[in-house]
Amino acid sequence: MASRCSFQPPRWAMMLAGLAVCMAASAADPAATESTAALVERLGLEESKAPVRERAGWQKPRNILVWDVRPGLLDSLQEVAPGVRLLAAKTPQEATQLASSAEAAIGFCTPEILAAGRKIQWIQVYWAGVERCVEIPAVRERDILLTNMQRVAGPVMAEHVLAMMFAFARGLDFYIPERAAKRWTEELPATSRMITLEGKTLLVVGLGGIGTEVARRANALGLHVDAIRASGREGPPYVREVGLPSDMARLAARADFIVNTTPLTPETRNLFNGEFFAQVKPGAYFFNVGRGQSVVQDALVAALRSGRLAGAGLDVTDPEPLPADHPLWSIPNVIITPHVSARSDLGDAARYALVRENLRRYVNGEKMLSVVDTRKGY
Repeated sequence: MASRCSFQPPRWAMMLAGLAVCMAASAADPAATESTAALVERLGLEESKAPVRERAGWQKPRNILVWDVRPGLLDSLQEVAPGVRLLAAKTPQEATQLASSAEAAIGFCTPEILAAGRKIQWIQVYWAGVERCVEIPAVRERDILLTNMQRVAGPVMAEHVLAMMFAFARGLDFYIPERAAKRWTEELPATSRMITLEGKTLLVVGLGGIGTEVARRANALGLHVDAIRASGREGPPYVREVGLPSDMARLAARADFIVNTTPLTPETRNLFNGEFFAQVKPGAYFFNVGRGQSVVQDALVAALRSGRLAGAGLDVTDPEPLPADHPLWSIPNVIITPHVSARSDLGDAARYALVRENLRRYVNGEKMLSVVDTRKGY
């Protein structure tokens, strides 16, 4: 899911509203154990190579700071952390006041909290994007263990990408507004066209948890799937070619659809700029569920207005919220959703189940799930 780490009142308010319900069963309940194991397998969650007890300075924590975002959360966490005192805080300011005795923090990652919490050795965040967290010098200087929600929102966000692809392919980006205006318009405007997805080529930039789920579904629909990943050319069998960042121009030139699922890092900031859009296949569609700051907005607008891009589906923008006078609002072949691609009827059950399981593992010194490489930023 795409969220932020450092404290900004609007973002925290939005996240508080979005985080919902879950984590129920006791750790002693076999069904709960099976459910967690199934979750790990279904989402392909990665386990650390070594147990956390082998990290320098680890010992069973006595106090853990917890962002108390919902009723019953502390009770559910307490079940898997007997003998550990959970310090509940509802705001970053309150957390800063409590941080001095904490050895770990769940839900919080700000410079102020880490400055006050000199003993904090582990941070678990409730979201996937950790760019603001890893930018805090203390995280690397103190070699703090950071775990996130990588892969948890991948399936839902992949469906969001496909929904936007289908909308363009079947003209829904035009017909839905026409319906709202009560107009029976059969012919699409010159800037739109009906197309099929089968046989087309999709380029996934960022073959991580989200990108892999996009690739899997696109392949099932009959698309040829290429991908870019920074870590190497290995990929699942349903990806035709996995290229390195140096291959992106070549692969973009043959792609009918391009989707950005990368995290925000120094390498991906402004990655999709004027030079990139000049190299894409004329008439391609661009989708972004990664980060708004990965795209140079003026270059995107220019590519859309010139017809180089046939359309764009954006769940993230820069800035957010997008100002009312921004030109993207007035370009007809653009679908904009307000950073909601991770939402679904599933709620936050998987998210909190992972938090609960990682807490259990940390307290017992076991291998952790979804560990962030703080040097890479994801």
